[in-house]
Amino acid sequence: MEQILAFCRPGFEAEAGQELVDSAMSAGLYGYFQPERDRGLVRFYLTGPEQAEALLDRVGIETLVFVRDWLIVLDTPELPPEDRVGAVIEALKTHRSAMPRCDRVEVRLLENNTDRDLGNFARKWVAPLSRGLRGAGLMDEPDSGASARLEIILPDFTQAIIGFSFAENRARYAGGIVRLRLPASAPSRSALKLEEAWKVFLPPERELDYIGGGKTAADLGAAPGGWTWQLVRQGMSVYAVDNGPMNADLMASGQVEHVRADGYSWRPHRGIDWMVCDIVDQPRKTAHLVVDWIGSGLCRYTVFNLKLPMKKRYEEWLICRDILVQGLKAAGIGYRLQARHLYHDREEITCFIERTG
Repeated sequence: MEQILAFCRPGFEAEAGQELVDSAMSAGLYGYFQPERDRGLVRFYLTGPEQAEALLDRVGIETLVFVRDWLIVLDTPELPPEDRVGAVIEALKTHRSAMPRCDRVEVRLLENNTDRDLGNFARKWVAPLSRGLRGAGLMDEPDSGASARLEIILPDFTQAIIGFSFAENRARYAGGIVRLRLPASAPSRSALKLEEAWKVFLPPERELDYIGGGKTAADLGAAPGGWTWQLVRQGMSVYAVDNGPMNADLMASGQVEHVRADGYSWRPHRGIDWMVCDIVDQPRKTAHLVVDWIGSGLCRYTVFNLKLPMKKRYEEWLICRDILVQGLKAAGIGYRLQARHLYHDREEITCFIERTG
């Protein structure tokens, strides 16, 4: 059976698997999933020839929430210590007819890998592996215009998962993981979530159109100011809405007005560019809040978190998605909605909405 390997946050394999089942069904395809629990991997099996490629043709990675990235699996060979490169080459030779043209190879580890020796090996292995693959005629020269990339996952030193991904339908960052460094001046680690959201949801060639140029913003539930700090870094003027104290250095910027109010009830006097919200509360309450802001024209863009319950996380997201979709439809506006379980998220997912009309 054809197989897709999907990547997700460890512990969310069931949610990612159910999302794949539903997405495939909506595309007229059928399959079942096998979670590799607490490893951040889901194996999704499809019946019939060329079904895996058909799924990637019909479902875009940007439409998925719990699935961060994916690839089509070719083989899972053992890796003998004396010739790991040769084992990969021999495995790929048996699948030559099923392989698209590839011009580079990506070697990845599991997200929760703790073996530093394996990490060092993976980095050093790329060069000899690439030479061997090109020498065997299994990979094109770099930047040759190939449509795909070879993907090799190393769970440990003894085995590999070999597959390929297509440039037009894979995560912008390998494994869907955006690794960021927290500056010492950031008031809280939550600042990384907003930065990651921008990198995932905004077109890179148009990033300045969205967050540059001295825009206005509101941060609901702002204290101590992690997301406000990111907005200020982009030159925005910010309403920081929270009854709690804000970071003193951030307030000294002159770009922040601290509004001591409840983030769910406060509204600006006129429309602004951005509303961001990282309030830990009932996710459906937050979804209704966002519909009010976007639907009534109080903001053009919003990034917000939905804190999902431990049980029925996927089901709760579907309910919140319906609240957003039906509410914005009733408002009669155009919009673009994306959601993703980001690398810097935990039990929450992060959503982005752009009002388009």
